[in-house]
Amino acid sequence: MIKVIVAEKIADEGLEILKKEFDVDFRPGIKQEELLEIVENYDALVVRSVIKVNEELVARAKKLKVVGRAGVGVDNVTVPACTKRGILVINTPESNTISAAEHTIGLLLSAIRNIPRATAQLKSGGWDRNPFKGIELYGKTVGIVGLGRIGSMVATRLASFNMKVLAYDPYISDERFRRFGAEKVDDLNELVRRVDVITVHTPRNEETMGIIGEEQFKIAKRGLVAVNCARGGIINEKALLQAIKDGIVSYAGVDVFEKEPSPGNPFFELEKIAVTPHCGADTDEAQVRVGLTIANQLIKALNGEVVPNAVNLPSLREDELGTLSPYLCLAEKMGKFYFQVEKAPAERVEINYYGRVANTDTEMITISFLKGLLQPILGDEVNYVNAPLLAENRGIKLVVSKDEAPNGVGSGKEYASLIEAKIFDSKGMLEISGTISPKREPRLVSLRGYEMDINPTGVMLFVLNVDRPGVIGPFTTILGQEGINIAMMQVSRHQKGDVALMTLNVDVEGETVGEDVVKKLRAVDGITTVKVVKF
Repeated sequence: MIKVIVAEKIADEGLEILKKEFDVDFRPGIKQEELLEIVENYDALVVRSVIKVNEELVARAKKLKVVGRAGVGVDNVTVPACTKRGILVINTPESNTISAAEHTIGLLLSAIRNIPRATAQLKSGGWDRNPFKGIELYGKTVGIVGLGRIGSMVATRLASFNMKVLAYDPYISDERFRRFGAEKVDDLNELVRRVDVITVHTPRNEETMGIIGEEQFKIAKRGLVAVNCARGGIINEKALLQAIKDGIVSYAGVDVFEKEPSPGNPFFELEKIAVTPHCGADTDEAQVRVGLTIANQLIKALNGEVVPNAVNLPSLREDELGTLSPYLCLAEKMGKFYFQVEKAPAERVEINYYGRVANTDTEMITISFLKGLLQPILGDEVNYVNAPLLAENRGIKLVVSKDEAPNGVGSGKEYASLIEAKIFDSKGMLEISGTISPKREPRLVSLRGYEMDINPTGVMLFVLNVDRPGVIGPFTTILGQEGINIAMMQVSRHQKGDVALMTLNVDVEGETVGEDVVKKLRAVDGITTVKVVKF
């Protein structure tokens, strides 16, 4: 049975879901050293932020297939090491977005209205409102750095305060700015010059570390309010501290720090700053969502399905996954064909996308094709994570093209969406094309120039035969004599009397059609080739 170790606490609701599916070892508080000794026994690992999924752990995790990070970032997971070993890394970036967005607003209001200081004074027995005069948000301009999931929620919430919303995010489409009522600013420094409030909502990486620093505070309006509820260091702490002392920043709200825990941080001594201990995501609702999300994604991943929040795969939202799923299935089945009918090593793969599918993010579809291509020879060793790397290591050159115009095969029949794959080896080329039916089922529509319309499923026979009477009858008779039922059959030809392609879906006892039966089929007069393919 699949074994999962949950090394840090997650919500009971998520834990119960996992226990229904797998053998779960719940070990919250386990030390890194102890985990290193036992991790080789598990198929999946769930962590939060304490356990380090580093190269040493990955090297010892011989069976590990999935690492689930119950949270947004993956700072404690060495993703390249996992990718190299074919270990899928998943997280829960959307589960605490509401909590983080609301905490951002809470920090902002707490800072500009001096709520922490006023609370402390009252609780100590005082009553003096004069030191706590604050400022309003109404009519002011906010600059949002990063208009992703959390940043967009902050934008809509601050717009309701009648604030003007500016945003800087070079990786977000113009449509998204319009959708959330934010004015797009292409230059970060221009944004800083224009705003009264700045809040950051980006991941922490080399590009974003210190993105708001000394240079930006020098050009900011005097009296700026700064909020960081994203990751420590995105707003440079030293520069922010000096800006507060110089009066450039009048108020600040900080939930995250460059070093955590952060005892003795000089921020804690300043009056006009609201600070919290990295608890932006800590609500009851968020923690339940995190637990449920990581559990459900782990189940999908261990069952071989594509999950939307895979860190080391192309990012897919739930709605995108629903749209692309039929194409992922089609591409993987198309890929499975080659090595079941050819023995020569593949040297180059060309994948061409036509029509509507060309207007989608096809990277994951391409990966599905490579996974299917290598599965007949590598078995469970290949997965969505390592398929591109394994293909590259085998010397397979990949070429991908897109054409949003509909395309057709053979006599010119057009398909609204079409995937065409060409696999080249030292002897020649195999072409296979497929589309999605109105029922969202995969259909193969062309093979080596032969037109067809078949559902690639189960065990199939692909047969080349002379196009004349007296060939198909004896062939199908042998199948009947061997107890093999024909579920579907189709014949295609280029011209009368030429070599035809016969495709058959068959019901067999066992996993495939035995070699002894294949020999009998090949011996039929007029049959030139018989290939068995398992989809």
